[in-house]
Amino acid sequence: MAKKIILGVTASIAIYKACDLIGRLKDNNIASTVVMTRESEELIRPIVFQSLSGNKVYRGLFDLPEAWEIEHVALARQADLVLIAPATANIIAKISAGICDDLLTCIVSATKAPVLIAPAMNEGMYKNKITQENIRKLKSFGYKFIEPRKARLACGLTGVGCLAEVEEIVKQVKNNF
Repeated sequence: MAKKIILGVTASIAIYKACDLIGRLKDNNIASTVVMTRESEELIRPIVFQSLSGNKVYRGLFDLPEAWEIEHVALARQADLVLIAPATANIIAKISAGICDDLLTCIVSATKAPVLIAPAMNEGMYKNKITQENIRKLKSFGYKFIEPRKARLACGLTGVGCLAEVEEIVKQVKNNF
């Protein structure tokens, strides 16, 4: 039986790598259900993730479910793991503060599954003291992180903040079941 993960995607330019990630997860018998933040929809359409995953893409906290269920609780329960890749400074801060104002943050709050976070952002944002404190706090609660790598960033500079390589993310997912 395939492992099931919730793949949370946020509004980082690295979102396109989530497309490759879905295929690599499938190759490893890991099914992904994508949960998009509203901001991520500005960068990629949900139909892309639905086509690649073969599953419904979940978006809004108050979208009407196809069947009666409390979606964030049902999704949180079915997950063997929650992976957020790419994870912006915004989503990390919201989770760290316990803010549950969208479907993804509510799922993270409700799940008993391991949560794995792969940051992707500008080096200044990643190294910001507040972001680093949020990461430390989440690690102290048992959340795991896949460290970003140093490479050319969307702003044109080279620095730490690039999403980890897809192969590394898949390896970490497999290690966290």
